[in-house]
Amino acid sequence: MLTVRLPADLEKRLERLARTTGRSKSYYVREALLQYLEDLEDYHVALKRLEEQLPGIPLEEVARRLGLED
Repeated sequence: MLTVRLPADLEKRLERLARTTGRSKSYYVREALLQYLEDLEDYHVALKRLEEQLPGIPLEEVARRLGLED
């Protein structure tokens, strides 16, 4: 269990979104936190690669590995 205090304007936006979509506020908080953590973890992996001077992976290689090539 976690309790988070939000500024009033953010709380209102969250309530409006939840009401409009029929989803819970908790759903959107979980989704936002998940996305934020994934982005932050990616950032730290990239930073570590830079610090270790490891070679980057070209976008074409990433697309190939993920099967996203045309």
